[in-house]
Amino acid sequence: MNTQAALPLDAGHVDGHTHATDETLAEKIGRIDWAAFEHSLTRDGYAILPKMLDPAQCRQLADYFPHDERFRSHIVMSRYAFGSGEYKYFANPLPDIVAQLRHTLYPHLAPIANRWHELMRIHERFPATLSQFHAVCRRAGQTRPTPLLLRYRANDYCCLHQDLYGEHVFPFQAIFLLDEPGRDFEGGELLLTESDPKKPGRAEVVPLRHGDAVVLAVNYRPERSARGYYRTNLRHGVSKLQSGNRNTLGIIFHDAR
Repeated sequence: MNTQAALPLDAGHVDGHTHATDETLAEKIGRIDWAAFEHSLTRDGYAILPKMLDPAQCRQLADYFPHDERFRSHIVMSRYAFGSGEYKYFANPLPDIVAQLRHTLYPHLAPIANRWHELMRIHERFPATLSQFHAVCRRAGQTRPTPLLLRYRANDYCCLHQDLYGEHVFPFQAIFLLDEPGRDFEGGELLLTESDPKKPGRAEVVPLRHGDAVVLAVNYRPERSARGYYRTNLRHGVSKLQSGNRNTLGIIFHDAR
């Protein structure tokens, strides 16, 4: 199992501390060491971005959950054998903070996505902006927004899965933990599994804290071999929650049919 430290932010710290209330999301995202991020993401299939959201932002996002007018659909997972828990897909227009995260992360991720697709010999390439990519999605009938809020209570869990919604699949998604492990809930670890056609598969617990984000591979990761690169298949899920409440925000960049 690989052990991955959270990626550091670059400049902008004062005496070792970042003042989140004085800093915009765009500034936080701009200060990420994207070269180190790409290295970790390619090696492990995920990379952690620490403290992307402050406690007030986490609370604001979690508080959207009971307001059905903000969502286009509500999924009770047990009805579809997805696990146990609930999630809701946001409707357009997305809340400002969700739209900003989606639009600001995408331009940094698209070049990495294109390099991955080249290594894995996948023909699709992604344009520079999210608006341009969504125009591609619309032409294929993918018009429904995919950012979502997930809520787990005691004994809830999520089966291993991939978030694929149509012909055009952006190879990364971001998950933001809106509660604190050990304080707000016990259990409920984010799990990532990898099935490698050339060696035994692996499973890993992704260590997230309150306000952290993880960017992970939606379906494939490039793996080097003696003859170049091949594809390893990844799935993610959530282990059983022992107690408390666990809320997360999921940012998926391709829209759904």
